[in-house]
Amino acid sequence: MNNWQIFTGNSKPHDDWELPKSPNWRPFGKEIDPNKNRSDIRGETFQPREEEIKMVNAALYLRRPLLITGKPGTGKSSLAYAVARELKLGEVLYWPITSRTVLKDGLYSYDAIARLQEVKQQQNPSKANNIEDYITLGSLGTALLPSAKPRILLIDEIDKSDIDLPNDLLNIFEEGRFDIEELVRLKNQIPTVNVRTAYTARNSEKITEGRVICTAFPLVILTSNGERDFPPPFLRRCLRLNMQEPKKEHLVKIIAAHLGEEIKDFDDSTKLKNEALDQLVDNFITARDSKTLANDQLLNALFMVTKGGISTKDSLIKQLLQDLGQTQEEEDE
Repeated sequence: MNNWQIFTGNSKPHDDWELPKSPNWRPFGKEIDPNKNRSDIRGETFQPREEEIKMVNAALYLRRPLLITGKPGTGKSSLAYAVARELKLGEVLYWPITSRTVLKDGLYSYDAIARLQEVKQQQNPSKANNIEDYITLGSLGTALLPSAKPRILLIDEIDKSDIDLPNDLLNIFEEGRFDIEELVRLKNQIPTVNVRTAYTARNSEKITEGRVICTAFPLVILTSNGERDFPPPFLRRCLRLNMQEPKKEHLVKIIAAHLGEEIKDFDDSTKLKNEALDQLVDNFITARDSKTLANDQLLNALFMVTKGGISTKDSLIKQLLQDLGQTQEEEDE
């Protein structure tokens, strides 16, 4: 009998079950530590390597964006949360990129239709000057707000962008400023306004004469899965880091950070103390040579073995470690 299974498929309704504590990389509701949010945990468990540490410091010193390439699941975006946590830079401003993303999406949005509707409803339209209620800074725009220390911005999967976006970012990266056109036109009537930002915990920031000028260039981390090449002018303005897949010793550190130090063999830091689990890690590393696998797939499998109590030989483990570069039909062949 598979005692770990909550759903049994026997058509008998029952409520005498309880979920185990969730993985620390998937905390929800009561499982979240009241003193930590998911970003804190993500930054705490990330295990940076020497090359990654050096490149982050170079990006801070040189005030340059850091473009990180690497396979999915190697921890490219997690690096931003680790830096934010250690340097106390506050919330990571997150800007996910799609093929439809344009520069203005990252800078700010202006809801002209909603404002027009309010003006029409005003008995005295000339008094309807609350334009700031309809402007919200995007993640990039918020990152460029004046601050004593750099804000931190994660531009995720820049390789999925429209072909023009990398070049459109060049001027912003060079100048560290931009104008909000709707406020510039009204700067004589409304010289200073408070607009909403992309932060979840901070409601608004003051903008003067419609211009945002950074006083500390943000730490900008761009991630790429290597699905496209970037133009030379864009690459010239970025520092580049290729995040490698972790070797076993580093992978063991990652596993211990997520699943607890007790899983690690303290007599030999390069392996896990449970022989079956250690073999599962070895098999994962070997499979990476011919398959596209992510670290979180291995963590999922290890969690099901250690917390769910299933065998490392269970067919579920194979399902959890499917090749990300193949369809299910190809995997089954």
